[in-house]
Amino acid sequence: MSVANNLSQADIFDELTTTQLELIASICTEKYYQAGDTIFEENTSGSEIYIIESGEVNIQVDPAMLGSDSSGPHTIATLRRGQSFGEVALVDQGLRSASARCAKPDTHLIIIPREKLMMLCDMYPQLGYKLMRNLAADLAMKIRHTDMQVREQLTWTQRDK
Repeated sequence: MSVANNLSQADIFDELTTTQLELIASICTEKYYQAGDTIFEENTSGSEIYIIESGEVNIQVDPAMLGSDSSGPHTIATLRRGQSFGEVALVDQGLRSASARCAKPDTHLIIIPREKLMMLCDMYPQLGYKLMRNLAADLAMKIRHTDMQVREQLTWTQRDK
């Protein structure tokens, strides 16, 4: 299967034409990770977005980063084929808000560098518009999911008191 065809399976590339997908595929690299491999660490700089072609990736936060006596990182999401992560790096170029660790052997990731993708968006505004619209929808869904997790945690914390 071609990289462009694999990209077409990802929600953030919804409604992109075959030509637009091929343009994005031309700037991608691919990499395999093994279970337990760190893809990136929380609070590090990032300049790429990842699309899962196969396998699973755990998104983790470490409460110890905030001074908590926690016993290590907590998995807040497990992502699978067609899902993306690291996309906040496309938006604000800030530090990574979580770590990403490979959860299954032979996890195949497609890696898209921010700088080259932004150049494509500038050169092809329609591609850029569609991509940013899809990216906003994806991030909104993830924020809503996180909001639900926070509300659930607060509800259980209140009941335990």
